[in-house]
Amino acid sequence: MPALPDDQIATKIAALEGWSREQDMIVKTYELPTFPDAITFVANVADLAEAADHHPDIDIRYRKVRIALSTHDAGGITQKDFDLAGDIEAIG
Repeated sequence: MPALPDDQIATKIAALEGWSREQDMIVKTYELPTFPDAITFVANVADLAEAADHHPDIDIRYRKVRIALSTHDAGGITQKDFDLAGDIEAIG
């Protein structure tokens, strides 16, 4: 899957509330009510990632969970990243 051009990335990211671009990644930080809720959220993201065979970088800081998506083998951001971001939004 090829990396998307900058204009397509900008259009697609504008449609995802709270997501932003950092270099060749799309990122969002979720804040959950409790630490156990954050861990449950991460477990749910892991299930989505396994099903998609596309694995985000995840950083957990107490109740905050930062998700970063990039398609490393394509050298940038692809539709695969936006598809998984949409799936994560559905559970977040």
